[in-house]
Amino acid sequence: MKITYTTKQVTMTDEMQTYAEKKVSKLEKYFKGEPEAVVTFARERDRMTAEVTVKCDGRLFRANQTTKDMYVSVNSAVNAIERQIHKNKTRLSKSLREGAFDAAPAAESEEKDDSLMEVEVEDEYVVVRKKQFRMKPMSVEEAILEMNLLNHEFFVFRNQDDGDNFAVVYRRNNGGYGVIEPEE
Repeated sequence: MKITYTTKQVTMTDEMQTYAEKKVSKLEKYFKGEPEAVVTFARERDRMTAEVTVKCDGRLFRANQTTKDMYVSVNSAVNAIERQIHKNKTRLSKSLREGAFDAAPAAESEEKDDSLMEVEVEDEYVVVRKKQFRMKPMSVEEAILEMNLLNHEFFVFRNQDDGDNFAVVYRRNNGGYGVIEPEE
């Protein structure tokens, strides 16, 4: 497994890197191909955040955990990704390695819901981040699965059931999901 490390306001020690490599590498057993992982270590005051993103065969798995100890944050993030995989194993079975679920299920750990800080600017709009990604045609159900695996509130995709038109699925506040499609 190829692992890339980034840091924000924290110095990565050899022990921290070795620990993260050991924990993240255990996710390799779930994938057919060669997965790539990005581990981001961040510190804000006395809170340590570990974000783990694993990409393999066009699928992304992401977890972000914040605790007072970086090692606990890494462990919790890896466990959260394992829970995502186990929770969606029937839908993911085509793209996961044969026998990936023969091992015992991951231990439950507490998750913290980390929300992004919103910056409010009056009279002008400031783009603070730009993302680009490949959009393959997929069904609405696959798009909802991808959105849930990424732990996002919405997901943009090309709807294979509607002539590959662009569409957006989103999580509704009162439960369920919505789809936004262009008008013809």
